[in-house]
Amino acid sequence: VQLQASGGGLVQAGGSLRLSCAGSRGTLSRDVMGWFRQAPGKEREFVAAISWGGVGLYEDSVKGRFTISRDNTQNTVYLQMNSLQPEDTAVYYCAARASWARSRTWSAYNYWGQGTLVTVSS
Repeated sequence: VQLQASGGGLVQAGGSLRLSCAGSRGTLSRDVMGWFRQAPGKEREFVAAISWGGVGLYEDSVKGRFTISRDNTQNTVYLQMNSLQPEDTAVYYCAARASWARSRTWSAYNYWGQGTLVTVSS
């Protein structure tokens, strides 16, 4: 199973970015997918997760600003990030969990992408 995250970059505060996570063929259709992030010197933290049916779960600080979605026909998961703030700066990782249940715990996920850097300037 391979996951490829992309879409990170440098953006000013208040701006938007859209992250994508593409899975190898047949990878994602039945998995819970999640996004996590890790800022320098901090632990990896949960951002959002989505069930195979498209129901999202969010960390409180991103609710109303971030939207997770998926296209099972394209084996791709997205994270639309709006109203970005400097505290959103981190490496963002996508992950897949071979389960129907969403989870906020990084250790519950079986497969990980390589990470994409998001930098938000003030």
